[in-house]
Amino acid sequence: MQIIRHSEQTLKTALISKNPVLVSQYEKLDAGEQRLMNEAFQPASDLFGPITLHSPSDWITSHPEAPQDFEQFFSDPYRKTPSPNKRSIYIQSIGSLGNTRIISEEYIKWLTGYCKAYFYGLRVKLLEPVPVSVTRCSFRVNENTHNLQIHAGDILKFLKKKKPEDAFCVVGITMIDLYPRDSWNFVFGQASLTDGVGIFSFARYGSDFYSMHYKGKVKKLKKTSSSDYSIFDNYYIPEITSVLLLRSCKTLTHEIGHIFGLRHCQWLACLMQGSNHLEEADRRPLNLCPICLRKLQCAIGFSTVERYKALVRWIDDESSDTPGATPEHSREDNGNLPKPVEAFKEWKEWIIKCLTVLQK
Repeated sequence: MQIIRHSEQTLKTALISKNPVLVSQYEKLDAGEQRLMNEAFQPASDLFGPITLHSPSDWITSHPEAPQDFEQFFSDPYRKTPSPNKRSIYIQSIGSLGNTRIISEEYIKWLTGYCKAYFYGLRVKLLEPVPVSVTRCSFRVNENTHNLQIHAGDILKFLKKKKPEDAFCVVGITMIDLYPRDSWNFVFGQASLTDGVGIFSFARYGSDFYSMHYKGKVKKLKKTSSSDYSIFDNYYIPEITSVLLLRSCKTLTHEIGHIFGLRHCQWLACLMQGSNHLEEADRRPLNLCPICLRKLQCAIGFSTVERYKALVRWIDDESSDTPGATPEHSREDNGNLPKPVEAFKEWKEWIIKCLTVLQK
């Protein structure tokens, strides 16, 4: 186990910068926001801690990257920023997300509501769900895990064609495993920052994916042609548990963060840390460290207090109903499922601590 602990001055510079213009911007932030963000370089902070590496297979060790401080983020000429005419995040579901239509609809509403709170100030909209066949993507059976997989690059091309005029980005979500190229085993997700599109799979977040009894295994791929998608009919979907919902929210917000130009975080324990495997992803927190929080606030322009309050409301609200978030026909049934937020309770307590600091 290795702890990556930066000096107070290093963290202070990464957050505030030495550029007089950026320092001035920081000093104009609300006093409470400065107080919270300054926790980044407080050694005794119980809100933000150092990164802990557990094995050589962890992301930072196996994927060396140059760290990105706030000044580098701010000065990045290729960074995408929402504009007045492009302030919507669109979510496109591909294939069914739940074992019933109601579960599928509720699950995507939970994700939509979470994104609205996390990227507070932007609109989050749903595109009409589509079956895999509509994407015309390539697919295969993984020779190691024997589950169905769809080609991530093909899905990105499909999403790019469907991108609405007012979209900042379009993200596809699916319960079917992904692969980026024939030589790769799998990928959790893939994005094109230039095109503002991404596709992310939650298939491996079910509790049974790595078990001997995984029900999504396919003995042999039987298809008469590349256009025969019948194998996806009634394909296995894991149960939507609280842990799966938490993992889904974590992945979705991490990857959308990349579309905003946030690179993998190497400063403090943070949502934007990279992860090589599920165990490492589970250790990654839901929250952004102050350095990444300032980056996202710079891109969107939200009030940190209101953002945290929105996240608490999302956790507390038993009803998942978000008016205007779903296609009209989807409300033909009135039954709402209880949102499984047990796994978020610890994070709620953390947010409340942050609000205490912000509102002193």
